[in-house]
Order: sequence, then structure tokens, then C-alpha cells
Amino acid sequence: MWEGVAQVRDLVAAQAPAPLLHDGGHVLACSSAGGGLRLAVVGFERDVTARAGRMVALSAGASVVFLSSGRLGEQEVQGLRLAAADLVLLVGGTDGGNADTLLHNATRLAQAGLNLPVVAAGNRDATAQVQAILVAAGVTTATAGNVLPRIGHVSPEPARAAIRGAFLSHVIGGKQLSRHPAFASAVRAATPDTIRVAVGVLRQVTGEDVMVIDVGGATTDVYSAVEPHGGEAAPRHDVVGSLRVARTVEGDLGMRYSAGGVIAAAGHEALPVGPELEQWAQTVVTRPGTASQSSRERHADLQLSGLCALIAARRHARPHQPTAEPRALGEVRTVVVSGGVFRREGPHRARGAVGPVLSDVGGGWQPPDRARVILDSSYVLAAIGLLAEDRPQAAASLAAEVVGGQGR
Repeated sequence: MWEGVAQVRDLVAAQAPAPLLHDGGHVLACSSAGGGLRLAVVGFERDVTARAGRMVALSAGASVVFLSSGRLGEQEVQGLRLAAADLVLLVGGTDGGNADTLLHNATRLAQAGLNLPVVAAGNRDATAQVQAILVAAGVTTATAGNVLPRIGHVSPEPARAAIRGAFLSHVIGGKQLSRHPAFASAVRAATPDTIRVAVGVLRQVTGEDVMVIDVGGATTDVYSAVEPHGGEAAPRHDVVGSLRVARTVEGDLGMRYSAGGVIAAAGHEALPVGPELEQWAQTVVTRPGTASQSSRERHADLQLSGLCALIAARRHARPHQPTAEPRALGEVRTVVVSGGVFRREGPHRARGAVGPVLSDVGGGWQPPDRARVILDSSYVLAAIGLLAEDRPQAAASLAAEVVGGQGR
């Protein structure tokens, strides 16, 4: 894997001004190699800390493959074992609250023999006990600040940093995805995590609310960076709260591996699907390596991508519980779309495919009907996220190029 990265680095060095790589070829990389980070979330109450933990996990670029709430029993431990997770995020309780369930779950994880690292990010008053229980059983353990220190306040950053560290050491390093150690040292985060950072940069550069829709072969990810407007700026009564830069992942919506899920989801959403599109979805699910060749196949791919975008946007916007408000996307002014089919077909056809997202009135949410649609034609969102911490001006300049036109 490093060999390919090194070839790209050398090609850039040969074409760029000499000072660009003056330090010998410093490389920043992101990766979802090995399927990315498969995360299990073990929490206290499903509607509170378990869901807060899931929100944090998604924002960190992880795919949540297991979610439990309450006290772990034998059935839950077996489900966790079958989920084939890479890491467990253990959460539960607000700071100073009841810690019995958190300690019980730590004990069950210690006894389970799962050989999985654990990030403990629950009630801080119990952190030392939780760590002691797990470490005594030989479980690799990292601790982080509580994801829900108090009701209504999600604190994602400490847990996100711990999850990122686990990704680098356990998935990139532990799975030995490259024989060259330089690859592991170059990777800074999972690709979805870097795109989440990039969305925040786009929000800063534009000064407006932003949404990104990334349609892939297996999943469709939707990101949004919004600020409260008007009445939405008033205090919220949601026990979990929401993240300003949010990410949702739809594992049943994709252009190849999950194409069948798109057809099924369209039926649930009362969106029309013709027989030709159904046939194309069956074809690509059976043979995921299929590339659309004819004009009919390319049209079908665009239809499929449009459904992925619309259904994923609806799910991103919908409230997570009946008493909550939809995500405030009505003030979004920039929608950036990313994905192989969009880049292949170009900005005009990409806008046509995702146009229904801007005028959707059937999803129970206020669509971004005044937004412009921009194509990440050169796939630079991940690069923006990688540059943001060490080279913020470069990241901002690259983001400005994207929103100022059609990318580089």
C-alpha cells in the first residue's frame, strides 16, 4: 500500500516547485483500508448515552456494527462477539450520576475474552474503576472524557481522539495493512473523519451552512455543518443534544454492494423505481465490479445515485425521536456532492441527480431549497481535512477553490 503512496509522492515532487517537498516528502494520508473501523457501542440507556456514543462514533469516521444499552448479558456479549468489531466504545451515565451499569458492563467486557481494545468514555467519577477492571483482565484500554457529561450536552472531541488513536494503532497498524511502517505513520485518521473536518472548514470559508453528500459503493454518508438560526438558537430540551458538524452513515444505500438496499428503501419512502433500475441494481449487486458503459447503464447509475442522495438526506434530517425537531438544514446554502459516478458524469448531470434533495417535500423536513450544488470533481475533501490541523491556511485556500467553482 505504501508503494502506491510513494509513487504519487514522487510524481508530485517531480512536477512541483522544489521547495514543496523540501523535508524529504512529508506525507499526510487518510485511509478506510481493511473496511475502516468497525465499532461497537455499549451504553446505559438507549435514548441517552448509547445514542450519544453512537453519534460520537459516527463523527469519528467509525462504522457502528453493534449497539447495546443497559446491562450486558450473555446474549448481548454473544451479539458483540458475532459483530466482529475492531473496538468497543464503552459509555454510560452523566458525570456524578449512577455508575452501576457502567461498572457492570466493564466487568462483563473484562470477562468476555473478546480481545478487543476498549475506549471508556462514560461517567468520569467511575473512570478509574472502569480502567482498573479492564486492565486487570489484560484488555487494552484508553480513557476519555464523558461523551455526555450532562444532560443535553454532547462532548465528542475527547472520545473522538481516542477512537482515532485506536484506528491508527489497531486497524492500520494492528492489521498490518502495509508492510512498510511509513504507511501507518502517514495515516492521520479514517477517511470519513477527515471529511467531517473538511465540512467544518467549508462552513468557515463560506460563512454559510453546508451539507456534503458522499455516495459510495457500499454506503452513503451525509455531513452537515449548521449554526442555529432564529428560534432554533433557543435552548433545546433534547436529552442528548446534537453536533454542529454531524455525520450519518447509511449502510444500506450504495452504488454497488448496497444497491439492493436502495431499491428497498425507495419503496419505504414511496419513491418511484422503474423495472430497468431494479434490474440494474440486481446486476451490480451480483457483480459489484460492473462499470456502467452504455448510455442506458450510465443513466441508471445516475438514477441510483440520486436515490442514495435523497434517501440519505431525509434520514440525516429526520428527528431521532418523535419529540425532537428535524435537523435544521433549511438554511444550507452550499451542498457539495462527492462520489465516483458524479465525477464521471460531471457537474451538470450531478446537479440533476441530486436536485430532488433541494426541493424534497415528502421527507418531513425543510429542504435546502436555496442552496447551490457543487461537485467535488477532484476528490479533495479528504485533503482539506488532512491539512486543517497543521496547514489551516492551505486547507482554507483549497476549500475556497472548491466552493468557488467546481474544485481544482
